[in-house]
Amino acid sequence: MIRAWLPYDDAVERMGGLPDGVEVDVFTGEGDVPDSIESVEFYVLPYMFGLEPLRLMSRMPSLRVAQTLTAGVDEYRALLPPGVTLCNARGVHDASTAELAVALMLASLRGIGGFARAQARGEWAHARHEALADKTVLIVGYGAVGAAVDARLAGFECTVLRVARQAREGVADPSELPRLLPLADVVVLTVPMTAQTDGMVDAAFLAAMRTGALLVNVARGAVVDSDSLLAELSSGRLRAALDVVTPEPLPSGHPLWQAPGLLLSPHVGGNTSAFLPRAMRLVRDQLGRYCRGEPLVNVITGDY
Repeated sequence: MIRAWLPYDDAVERMGGLPDGVEVDVFTGEGDVPDSIESVEFYVLPYMFGLEPLRLMSRMPSLRVAQTLTAGVDEYRALLPPGVTLCNARGVHDASTAELAVALMLASLRGIGGFARAQARGEWAHARHEALADKTVLIVGYGAVGAAVDARLAGFECTVLRVARQAREGVADPSELPRLLPLADVVVLTVPMTAQTDGMVDAAFLAAMRTGALLVNVARGAVVDSDSLLAELSSGRLRAALDVVTPEPLPSGHPLWQAPGLLLSPHVGGNTSAFLPRAMRLVRDQLGRYCRGEPLVNVITGDY
């Protein structure tokens, strides 16, 4: 029998049952650690529970697979024991994250935050705002999430530019950013967190953006240099809509809370009603592959 740890009490029900030959224990990220810690082979890591569930991997001598429920794995690799295969949740969060990216664009351009504040005051604050139609949107990080954003922009009558690590038809590489950034009304960040993307949106990147442009970050907070962004927001030259920041959660009194032209959401891009059904389908498929000795999907190699 193969011992697996799952992060939800109803995980087996949500999966529609287990593959033959699998026994499970539940570890949600809180409470007592199961007694089977020395025999667990397949560990589905709890979602959004910080580093402590990751550190448990060092106490799992039988561990062979660590399956995350996140697309990003930057925190996991340093704590992964030798010989353990790391798999991410590519595909699970694409739709929800792309939805939020488009929602942040629309809310920022159409002034939804201001209307909501006026509603709370009982004020009819009629105003003219910008449309997404006829805008140019630059997607930086044209992987699964970037492509999902692109698909959802198809009906908005905007021009889409694309950048990925490697150029291909219709997609430029990062060396083209100095040329493309001044063309974009909206810049959407969907890059993975790697050594190359850490701090990539620095003062020079932001300075190359068109005056009045909107920066949307649904990637990782550390991709953007906060001080440089604050300077641009404070001057009124740029606007931003951020689902991710550094640090998280954003502490009380941090200057981003009061930055002009900024819309914040609390890292909720992937955590929607679509998450668990898709996550559990992935976990069942992966467990089945592991039991049958078939190649796993979403295996992380190299930087990403």
